[in-house]
Amino acid sequence: VQLQASGGGLVQVGGSLRLSCAASGRTLSNYVMGWFRQAPGKEREFVGGIRWSGGNLYYADPVKGRFTISREIAKKTVYLQMNNLKPEDTAVYYCAAQSGLIASTVSSSDLYGYWGQGTQVTVSS
Repeated sequence: VQLQASGGGLVQVGGSLRLSCAASGRTLSNYVMGWFRQAPGKEREFVGGIRWSGGNLYYADPVKGRFTISREIAKKTVYLQMNNLKPEDTAVYYCAAQSGLIASTVSSSDLYGYWGQGTQVTVSS
């Protein structure tokens, strides 16, 4: 699976951005598509994920109610809609994919075998 993330940029506090992650290659039917982020000096952290078949959604607590993940099956694309952005959301955002994950492991970055290149999101105050 090849992943191409896009949509990052500079936004003011309270603003919105939508990231996209386009997948190519094998079928995604058994995959979870995850979003992670890494701020300078910090470890990579889970943002959220979506199970391709069924659309089950998973979110990290810091983004619940502000971020929404969706998918467009025909385009093999996953979106991360980010609203009410805060300075602490500043990070490089990565999309990732992995098959066979159970719900309790969706947030574990070490289990993902496929990664996009990352896109920078900067929230200015």
